[in-house]
Amino acid sequence: MTGILLVGCGKMGSAMLVGWLQRGVAAADVVVVEPNPVPDLPDGVRQVNDVAGIPADFAPALVLLAVKPQVMDTVAPAYARYAAKDGACFLSVAAGKTIATLNRLLGGSAAIVRSIPNTPAAVGEGITIACANPSVRAEQRALCEMLLSAIGEVGWVEEEGLIDAVTAVSGSGPAYVFWLTECMAAAGEAAGLPADLAARLARATVSGSGILMKHSPESPTQLRKNVTSPNGTTQAALDVLMAPDGVEPLMKKAIAAATRRSRELAG
Repeated sequence: MTGILLVGCGKMGSAMLVGWLQRGVAAADVVVVEPNPVPDLPDGVRQVNDVAGIPADFAPALVLLAVKPQVMDTVAPAYARYAAKDGACFLSVAAGKTIATLNRLLGGSAAIVRSIPNTPAAVGEGITIACANPSVRAEQRALCEMLLSAIGEVGWVEEEGLIDAVTAVSGSGPAYVFWLTECMAAAGEAAGLPADLAARLARATVSGSGILMKHSPESPTQLRKNVTSPNGTTQAALDVLMAPDGVEPLMKKAIAAATRRSRELAG
């Protein structure tokens, strides 16, 4: 690896940068392109305002495109020279931008990995699903996996069309969990709990259950059954949540809606 060019250093880019350095990537091997000040930029990492400021002798092995999707069409073409000249691999974390679109923006013959991380990456607990085009070499794929694993779990799909469903489940998924926490807190308050206590209970229960689920060898189904005594309080609640018109059909409709929207936004 001769260098990493990080284009965009917002929340996701910053989280990835911190993770890379913790994994042993040398700060001197990273150049950040970001026009805005980066809070707490690690010592040794070089920051430039735009593509013109990148040192002429910097030849990145990987260019991470971590800019917002709505500016990708404007930003990406300026980095096409790294595909043509240096054969760099391009790793995108922008939702809705297909490999074909990125390839067109980068000159038509770039090695591209499209990935969908999620916001728990900010605390190193994310999950990212990636898809590579045929131009990506084995060592480039391995490099992408190493860099993505700095913010959590990594998985791969060979069919890019699955990215839309991935976006609906894990990309948007944290919002569903946060909303569930809100609902639990509101229901607790409606049952008579003080608002601050209801919010504390809901937040700690959701986050604690997630940690348990991550570390337990048991399936979510078995973990649910472990909490549920026959004819007990949990069963009474699950009879409502698991009814034919309960949460499961609503979740399927929600995931389908998010998947459709992801396809609509692809470009």
